[in-house]
Parts: sequence; structure tokens; C-alpha cells
Amino acid sequence: METIDKVRSILSERLDASPEEIHEGTSVQDDLGADSLDIVDIIMDIEEQFDMEVPEEDIPGLKTVEDIVKYIDKK
Repeated sequence: METIDKVRSILSERLDASPEEIHEGTSVQDDLGADSLDIVDIIMDIEEQFDMEVPEEDIPGLKTVEDIVKYIDKK
């Protein structure tokens, strides 16, 4: 499973969104309606799924699905 598919799965589960409506340009907050608590949960899911740690200062830069996928792939 590719990184984007895993991210899409996390977002669709957390935000009750259809995986088909989640693409690289999708904004987690603007398009999917995530609030700050959702963001914390999503980051925790990403850390668990990809066995990584996301420092708090990196979180503001993770606005779109593409941002998240690129961030994960760099780590």
C-alpha cells in the first residue's frame, strides 16, 4: 500500500470522509473540516502507522494530503 493510500485511509476514518474525495490537493482543515483535536488524532495515527515521530513544530506545515505524504516519504 502506498503512502497516499495509508494517509487517505487514516483521514477517511478520522473525518468520516469518503476516500474518493481525498486527493493530493485536499486541505485537511478547509476541505475535510478537521479541527485542532482532529489534527492531533490524525498526527497520532500517522505516527503509529508509519512508526515515526512528528515534532510539534512540523505540524503547521502539514496542511494538505500532499504535504503529509511528502513529509512521511522524506522521513
